Amino acid sequence: MPLSPYISFSGNCAEAHAFYQQALNAELGYKMTFGEMPTADQNSEDGCPSGMVFPPDAIAHSNVRIAGSEIMMSDGMTGSVSYSGFTLVLDTQDVNEGKGWFDALAEGGKVEMDWQETFWAHGFGKVVDKFGVPWMINVVKQPQ
Repeated sequence: MPLSPYISFSGNCAEAHAFYQQALNAELGYKMTFGEMPTADQNSEDGCPSGMVFPPDAIAHSNVRIAGSEIMMSDGMTGSVSYSGFTLVLDTQDVNEGKGWFDALAEGGKVEMDWQETFWAHGFGKVVDKFGVPWMINVVKQPQ
């Protein structure tokens, strides 16, 4: 059974989908907007009552596939969103692919550790993307 992170956005989940599709070649697997959810009179039996009101075009639930892993996403937060206590890690065996991911995620974001070779990796870098999501990109050196 796989473990999948669930990232909540505050009204910009659709923009995040488009960004990750371009930056990481992510594939959108599923998307439901709040407008597609059952109406309030259905909430008692069929719906998913949250007590919160969202614009109909906001994303209620979605998933994307990035480098073979599923990440679930939603506009399920109100107000500002901050992410702490976790980092999403992308691993590859291809240095050019890793550097491409790093550069794409850094666009409009903040580099926390420049892309570089380390004792464990042919390429490694840390970046917080323009949505505030922390990432590490890693090209692990294989044992000799």
